[in-house]
Amino acid sequence: MILSQCLEIKRGKLSLAFCPPPPCEWFSPSRRLPRSGRGVAALGVSPGVGHAPPLLAERGARGRFHLSAARLSTLRVRTLIATHRVMIFSKSYCPYCHRVKELFSSLGVQYYALELDVTDDGPSIQQVLAELTNQRTVPNVFINGKHIGGCDATYKAYENGTLQRILGDVKDAETYDYDLIVIGGGSGGLACSKEAATLGKKVMVLDYVVPTPLGTSWGLGGTCVNVGCIPKKLMHQAALLGQALKDSRAYGWQYDEQVKHNWEIMVEAVQNYIGSLNWGYRLSLREKSVTYQNSYGEFVEPHKIKATNRKGQVTYHTAETFVLATGERPRYLGIPGDKEYCITSDDLFSLPYCPGKTLVVGASYVALECAGFLAGLGLDVTVMVRSILLRGFDQEMAEKIGAHMETHGVTFIRKFVPTQVERLEDGTPGRLKVTAKSTEGPEFFEGEYNTVLIAIGRDACTRNIGLQTIGVKINEKNGKVPVNDEERTNVPYVYAIGDILDGKLELTPVAIQAGKLLARRLYGGSSTKCDYINVPTTVFTPLEYGSCGLAEEKAIEEYGKQNLEVYHSLFWPLEWTVPGRDNNTCYAKIICNKLDGNRVVGFHVLGPNAGEVTQGFAAAIKCGLTKELLDETIGIHPTCAEVRGKRTLFKAYL
Repeated sequence: MILSQCLEIKRGKLSLAFCPPPPCEWFSPSRRLPRSGRGVAALGVSPGVGHAPPLLAERGARGRFHLSAARLSTLRVRTLIATHRVMIFSKSYCPYCHRVKELFSSLGVQYYALELDVTDDGPSIQQVLAELTNQRTVPNVFINGKHIGGCDATYKAYENGTLQRILGDVKDAETYDYDLIVIGGGSGGLACSKEAATLGKKVMVLDYVVPTPLGTSWGLGGTCVNVGCIPKKLMHQAALLGQALKDSRAYGWQYDEQVKHNWEIMVEAVQNYIGSLNWGYRLSLREKSVTYQNSYGEFVEPHKIKATNRKGQVTYHTAETFVLATGERPRYLGIPGDKEYCITSDDLFSLPYCPGKTLVVGASYVALECAGFLAGLGLDVTVMVRSILLRGFDQEMAEKIGAHMETHGVTFIRKFVPTQVERLEDGTPGRLKVTAKSTEGPEFFEGEYNTVLIAIGRDACTRNIGLQTIGVKINEKNGKVPVNDEERTNVPYVYAIGDILDGKLELTPVAIQAGKLLARRLYGGSSTKCDYINVPTTVFTPLEYGSCGLAEEKAIEEYGKQNLEVYHSLFWPLEWTVPGRDNNTCYAKIICNKLDGNRVVGFHVLGPNAGEVTQGFAAAIKCGLTKELLDETIGIHPTCAEVRGKRTLFKAYL
């Protein structure tokens, strides 16, 4: 396209003004001009609209004019800025440039990007930008001719509403139905929604439980309250009480009748308590003026979600910001009979009949915790393990847990995986046949059980909520959501917390903390971020396992054997001495970094009340606990925790 330019020669220089104005992709002015007066030069340009500012050109000795490379670059930059609503000077490999582009795409705003690393005059353009804006980095963003800045400045403008006002046609916050919609009514989602409401925001919570293949569902509160931490700990306590009854004879308690456990009474009591929690959560949302809807949420367009209730009725809602807190559900084996005849932890805690002889498939903490309390209630329990116990935890501690469980009647079948589950007999619980194959050879295994409990891991509930519609990225391998250190996804108005975060701990207190802090950052002016380092946790197996910091394997990987000192000790709880059980079973160790003054980088304990013991040490580790400080600490006697205050044995690496 050839457009005329108005030129005026004054004292050997030429002034240019576009008429009509184009967004110039390239310029090649070359035209003989008169020595004075007005003249016209032809410029080759790409089609477009807009206006470019005047620029001076030199007149050659023979009446021809030319623009220097620097002036051409300046003209090009000014023209691009003037003729594009959103102009991004970018580099194709820059992750911050990609983030800015994703921001505008998520807002449905078209932009023009010039990739400086693939443009011939890229360095010259970047120099011009530096002179114009005093910014030498990319991305360099302009909107309606106004300089916004780089990636951080653009996101900050988005978060405080400046970006929306400059763009003009993007919805302001007050045009949405809600300030915040939280998808998922678990621990993290509830914490975030209530905190946001406390800070004066209009909030909605969508929560919906897709029934299990056996039809099990539950109320508000998420996994922890309904099918996780709470019922698990209560049933663990039921098993511990059974052991305490056995121990009581050694302490002088006498009773004639044989004590037995009633599964139905326990389940009813546990479910009654959970029901009270469900009601309490609904009441707390009401008190905070949070709108709660028992519906399945699914994105249909940016800032808009479809909510479908149990009756199939659909409503639509918009919000300025969304928080994903959908949690996870148990993974199935993908073999014949798994969904038809097997149960998961989603079914176990409300099972209306005693499971009887049980095969637990898996070696996760869920598998071992369930196997442990079922055995403690007097059931015949077998655990089928594909590889190692408690992957991700300290393996020395994991093997000690397995050995203790075997001592107390749990059978382990190692290096086998099920291939088929068949029903032999109907009933509650009925009778099942399990076929399994070895992971190391041609051997097969067949066994009969009343119940098969699958606990091989969990999958994030992110694949069917319309994230692809609005461009939220997930890890395709596990469905988890990558976020930055502020829990923000690649789409700027969508955040995520809890078990669905990629690479973060799947713990209820972590989700609660992250949810509260996120709401405070969004609406309370806070800058505090969730600290995912040195978070304590406990596995509630019969011999409880508490830990904080690095597993020994991870510590070796991070620091090297030569830079670590590991101190460890066996101990015998006083309460167990009178009944004379489980001596040389409880165990504790600390892992210290010699390069950092023997700072404690890992704490591990096996024994009764391990969670209570670990909590205090977690605070100390967060404050920089060292072996010297630990040695100087006077313990409380007689307690299990005091073993950490005693000088323990040094564990040498051979």
